[in-house]
Amino acid sequence: MDNSYKKLDVYIRSKALVSIVYKMIAQFPDIEKFALANQLQRSVISVPSNIAEGLSRSAVKEQCHFLDIAFGSLMEVDCQLEIARDLKYITEEQYSRTYKDIYDISKMLIRLKSVRQTQSSKKQTDIR
Repeated sequence: MDNSYKKLDVYIRSKALVSIVYKMIAQFPDIEKFALANQLQRSVISVPSNIAEGLSRSAVKEQCHFLDIAFGSLMEVDCQLEIARDLKYITEEQYSRTYKDIYDISKMLIRLKSVRQTQSSKKQTDIR
């Protein structure tokens, strides 16, 4: 079993984001425990989960598909944290610190997908 994805910064940082977001969710009012909080939990967990699942696949096309899903989930997290900020469930400072992490992770995902696609294209060219 290849667990090399566990060494990637994007995976490590996205797992750390899960802990950060869960700590924020703990501050939410009880009324949100099964609405925004639940959706935010699912979205943030989806990021490292899809990185792990995607990079465990052998086909580059599948890897990229799961990296796209991870990216989409990351954007959901950003949207949901904006809503939490607007509702005053988290502070502007909490949102800004977390947005920096989200931005960095998004750049890493884009770069990783690009590298995978480039490697795949090079392999196909080498075969010809």
